[in-house]
Amino acid sequence: MRPDLVIFDCDGVLVDSEIVSNQVLIDNLAGYGLEMDLTQAMDLFVGGTMGGVEAKARDLGAQLPDERPDQWIDEVYAQTYARLKQGVDVVAGIPWLLDDLDAAGIGYCVASNGSDDKMKITLGQNGLWERFDGKRFSAHSLGVAKPDPDLFLLAAQHMGAKPDQCIVVEDSVNGVLAAKRAGMRCFGYVPAGHGGHEGGNGAALTAHDAHIFDDMAQLLPLIEGL
Repeated sequence: MRPDLVIFDCDGVLVDSEIVSNQVLIDNLAGYGLEMDLTQAMDLFVGGTMGGVEAKARDLGAQLPDERPDQWIDEVYAQTYARLKQGVDVVAGIPWLLDDLDAAGIGYCVASNGSDDKMKITLGQNGLWERFDGKRFSAHSLGVAKPDPDLFLLAAQHMGAKPDQCIVVEDSVNGVLAAKRAGMRCFGYVPAGHGGHEGGNGAALTAHDAHIFDDMAQLLPLIEGL
């Protein structure tokens, strides 16, 4: 059955921001006594919430500040936003894919564990902020985060689509799990050279029933072939 709605994740799917954001985390955590490389950070943190990142970092021995609630999270957000404002690329093929979805009469939206402020920075650099006007759903605003399915369910409800009429495009295990729990079919985006971390590990995503693809030009033909 042809879908009525495609729900995109943001980081790593619409914009190539995962490596940048995780490098900020690496640099920050090193200052608090926790050393790790990019592969380790991507394995641990891609697709999670900042609260979850903080908990994992503390468990691993990071001596994070706690004089006030969310002190470290606010610090990392400020550093991450500053770095993203220096420039982040749109994922190859996304503008043309959106054009093709428009032409095919298939709706789309973005549902992210990230904040609206972060999406405004990343999507705003590439003309995507306006393109997703009225179609942006943030876990920060809605109070539900992947792997909870409610973020996708609320997005679908707002867009007027039933769960079984939705396709989700994700790059993280948490996102794939959320789609599965929402009763939505999921396509896992694994770009070439990004298979070594959980967020882009085809085997990990496939284990939760995601259909793997590596080029945005492939997505519409795959959808139309369902």
